[in-house]
Amino acid sequence: MGFSHPIFARLFARASVAMDEAGAAAHRRRLVAGLHGRVVEVGAGNGRNLSHYPPAVTGVLAVEPEPRLRALARAAAPDAGVPVTVTAGLAQALPVTDGAADAVVFSLVLCSVPDQAVALREARRVLRPGGELRFYEHVAASTRGLRRAQRLADATLWPLFCAGCHSGRDTMAAIRAAGFTVTELDRFRFPARGIPAPASPHVLGAATRS
Repeated sequence: MGFSHPIFARLFARASVAMDEAGAAAHRRRLVAGLHGRVVEVGAGNGRNLSHYPPAVTGVLAVEPEPRLRALARAAAPDAGVPVTVTAGLAQALPVTDGAADAVVFSLVLCSVPDQAVALREARRVLRPGGELRFYEHVAASTRGLRRAQRLADATLWPLFCAGCHSGRDTMAAIRAAGFTVTELDRFRFPARGIPAPASPHVLGAATRS
């Protein structure tokens, strides 16, 4: 169960290393700090988050549909400080039983899922009552000019070259509409310097299953 984007996978694997060197690694650490128990990471990519999970996590199920990225995540798993299982799967049909997870992690993936509402319903399904959603995503801009650029990008070549990614989604509204209560939220631009790009507005935070 999955899909293949070989060119994007190769480019993303290289770009993620450069992103971490530019400061994304610190955001990844914040994303998973304080987690414990059983974690499901949706769209684990090439596994750049895995080394940041704290010791209180008893296991991570890393779900990744793209085969080349999944292979890279499997190669990264032994270097994580916690048990990791990497598996194929889709955000809209997670291979996890109801209420089995203490936390679900989305990291730069809600921009590209076919339907945010469906993916977030799945996250809510697999979370135990009171379980926690963690998210690190690029989102719709707060300024009119950049929102216009996002709409133009999303209507033309951006999704085609970025494996279905949409730069201007209102992800926070989708999280709340899916039945989550946001408990932590940080909005920032990444990269922090330079001219803002369509994917530069980011959010990082946590929400609980209402």
